[in-house]
Amino acid sequence: MSVAAGWRRRWRHERVGAGGGRRPEPQGSDGHVRALLTLWVALCIVAGIALGAVMPGFFHALGGLEVAQVNIPVAALIWLMIVPMLLRVDFTAMGQVARHWRGIAVTLGINWLVKPFSMALLGWLFIGWLFRPWLPEAQIDSYIAGLILLAAAPCTAMVFVWSRLTDGEPNFTLSQVALNDAIMVVAFAPVVGLLLGLSAITVPWDTLLLSVGLYIIVPLIAAQIWRRSLLASGGEAALQRTLKALNPVSLVALLATLVLLFGFQGGQILAQPLVILLLAVPILIQVYFNAGLAYLLNRQCGSAHSVAGPSALIGASNFFELAVAAAISLFGFESGAALATVVGVLVEVPVMLSVVHIVMRSRNWYERGAASR
Repeated sequence: MSVAAGWRRRWRHERVGAGGGRRPEPQGSDGHVRALLTLWVALCIVAGIALGAVMPGFFHALGGLEVAQVNIPVAALIWLMIVPMLLRVDFTAMGQVARHWRGIAVTLGINWLVKPFSMALLGWLFIGWLFRPWLPEAQIDSYIAGLILLAAAPCTAMVFVWSRLTDGEPNFTLSQVALNDAIMVVAFAPVVGLLLGLSAITVPWDTLLLSVGLYIIVPLIAAQIWRRSLLASGGEAALQRTLKALNPVSLVALLATLVLLFGFQGGQILAQPLVILLLAVPILIQVYFNAGLAYLLNRQCGSAHSVAGPSALIGASNFFELAVAAAISLFGFESGAALATVVGVLVEVPVMLSVVHIVMRSRNWYERGAASR
């Protein structure tokens, strides 16, 4: 089952499917285009790095369009990606989210009891020991700090994209993200302070609050107004037509985001390829470990696949805007910590797409096991 298959299938699954039968693949040219998503991602990464090197002034200008460390062009593209998912949120069904308490418990445990600590361990193991001979000695501790900052901030906006690609239950995804955001307000600084051994952590509140408002509250309100208008004027058929029309827009926005992110850091990648590669190793291991752990725990608990998919992806992805802002605030723009969080930005999309691919390919296996619980 390809990653792209999730774009045309039903989005709400209240129960684990019985029998685990294979579902039909999307047909037609649109489905075939999406089946090449991995190739498009690779091409966009290469294009972003190349354009960043050829037109650094243009990307520096775009990169400078920020408010509280939140890049406005990237925020606009994320809006295009997440609004289709938010259009699917049905507030009348939010009361049913309690049925998915197992998935919520698993995700919270991974985000706050496992991920920051596993990243600290991986950072000390790989950056502080195994890779130390190949890294600037003066930046070792700073690199590890950046990795910890990255892991201590659960992802917000992009989670809606990953959930949509895995046929995620939209109401579960929204409630889980909202709960993580509420916890992050009080837990981010203490967790980071504990792992970094610092007595006080300066939380970039402007970045945190602006990101929550920009990526969750405002688009959610806009999507709900749009949803009600569509249902009032044309019913469910009008909503489905709109969602179908938005699918290619979301895909193009995802690919354009990749070009921008890699274009912003094209110079860094070409100037320090070995450092970038070595910093990516613990990030990759952490993503696959936490995603796999969340996925397996949900299967053991008997959670529906539509809950386990977004649970695994929420448990593995990171709120890179907050991490980058905190790293710059604590250690400076040119620090190893800032570079480490930027590496997290670079690997976020392609790596999470690979996790989506694994989740969708293993769906039948998952449902056979979960249905037996």
